[in-house]
Amino acid sequence: MENTLAYVKSGMPGSMTYDEYFTLMNTLVDEGKTTGENQNEAFVKYTFLNRHRMNRLNKTVKLREDLQQAVSSIDEPMTWLVLSEAWCGDAAQNLPVINQVAQLNEHISLRVILRDENLSIMDELLTNGGRSIPKLVALNAENEVVFQWGPRPAPVQEMVNAYKAMPEPKKPYSEFTEEVQKWYAVDKTATMQAEFLELLVAV
Repeated sequence: MENTLAYVKSGMPGSMTYDEYFTLMNTLVDEGKTTGENQNEAFVKYTFLNRHRMNRLNKTVKLREDLQQAVSSIDEPMTWLVLSEAWCGDAAQNLPVINQVAQLNEHISLRVILRDENLSIMDELLTNGGRSIPKLVALNAENEVVFQWGPRPAPVQEMVNAYKAMPEPKKPYSEFTEEVQKWYAVDKTATMQAEFLELLVAV
């Protein structure tokens, strides 16, 4: 975690608040663009869809009461650093929830950075050897890692693992991502909230 800790200690140059990240996404959608160097049509389309997902979640997510109590009990400063990209469907589904949790406590500073601009940090937070996002690392005032979360709720990660293990020819990736988004629609953030409750209770 050497690069991650050095970045946090340096004041996290180039990092954004959640609102700044969402404003960036809106600007890019209006320009027909996305974050990162890969500006292909599919990624631009994903970004357009993700803006709608995040808009909806910003307005509709209701945090369970025990989760609210757990995060409210934190009485020391914490930094929540999240790696994301505007085209990432998992980020669109999960980052609004992370933001709502962080907003409940003034001791928590949520900062978002773009994965492809911070690969030295990303490579310290790999999932099964991959640069999967969103990835959150929470640090205390002494810059000690308290917990990590991501890149997605455990059942979705199991879906991803199963898809990767499928023999060729696999179903098209677009079909798989539709299945993932349907899972999110049915789950309504319940699994992610349960996972965060478990993490915060242990803090």
